[in-house]
Amino acid sequence: MRYDAVVLAGGRGSRLGGLSKPDLSIGGRRLIDMAVTAVGRAERIVVVGDVEVPPGVLKTREKPAYGGPVAGLAAGLALLAAPAPWIVVLASDLPDAEAAVEVLLRNDPPEDCDGVCLLDADGRLQWLLGVYRAKVLVRRVADRGDITALYRLLEPLKLVGIDPQGANVGDVDTPEDAARYGAQFEERP
Repeated sequence: MRYDAVVLAGGRGSRLGGLSKPDLSIGGRRLIDMAVTAVGRAERIVVVGDVEVPPGVLKTREKPAYGGPVAGLAAGLALLAAPAPWIVVLASDLPDAEAAVEVLLRNDPPEDCDGVCLLDADGRLQWLLGVYRAKVLVRRVADRGDITALYRLLEPLKLVGIDPQGANVGDVDTPEDAARYGAQFEERP
């Protein structure tokens, strides 16, 4: 499957006291680095947010800053003129991003659907762990009007939920989450 990737890394981290979630480190690796590695086979990777990215990765910022995931997705797609046929949309705060994306990309989307997302333990689609048909996603973002919630943007699409097959789809939002995953924040020079 040919794909580009948009990694959303622009949140405030308010539930973590303002810490940059993508800069949290687990086992000596930043979450943003895990996310970028997870989509490493992408033709192009765009990170949306104010975070240091590896060489070769495109970076942009949503407008307004901290405008939410829909604004972030729009900013990321804007850098992908003539995108690959598929676009992986990924959150930057997933400790098991590599295993989760591997499961996601192992499942070729059926011809009659707009994309696939991994499911959480309650059977809900994880919008920020999905691969979407580029032309449909670009059109949906362009026609979004005043939609700011990601679920409202994506729920009209024909999506298939995929069992994560043991990959953890949990994210780091709170101090309790950070403690559960052993996440630490290290100041970058």
